[in-house]
Amino acid sequence: MSAPDSIPPPPETVVARLRPHSRALFFPTVALLADIGAVSYFAGSLPEEWMNLLLLAAGAVVALLLFVVPVLRWLSQNDTITTRRVVIRSGILVRSRQELLHSRGYDVTVRQAGLQLLFRSGDVLINTGNEHPVALRDVPDADLVQSALHDLMEASFNPIAARRRHDQRSYPGETDEQDVG
Repeated sequence: MSAPDSIPPPPETVVARLRPHSRALFFPTVALLADIGAVSYFAGSLPEEWMNLLLLAAGAVVALLLFVVPVLRWLSQNDTITTRRVVIRSGILVRSRQELLHSRGYDVTVRQAGLQLLFRSGDVLINTGNEHPVALRDVPDADLVQSALHDLMEASFNPIAARRRHDQRSYPGETDEQDVG
């Protein structure tokens, strides 16, 4: 017979996977369209064949530098929030990974500036007590991320009370099912 304290914790589940807001891809996309337009306009109209090849090579380099590199950089930033921790991954050539456990406790702050206010995104700063807070940069719907982190941290400290509060809440899209007996 086992004691009630030896009940295994529920499995870790992913709550959210986050990337920076996609508006960061606006200018690289405009640059790619301008590059394609310029290369297609001038291609074939230059007097020498080597000039046309040089134009195509220059267009490919510009597309690589102004579109492919920013898209790869955007794709390389990945934040995952689970029921037990926050995992922050970043880097293209050198990958770094940082984990923060909800059970250790931290302060969560949202900082919004400029276009972030318009798009409801922001930087979610997680202060763990170290010198520099951990930042989830330019995440969409930053206020929702902040409240989810507060709920997950509270659930890690008092799982029974948090489960009771979660069961009593009504969320949009949920229907109340009555037990017909």
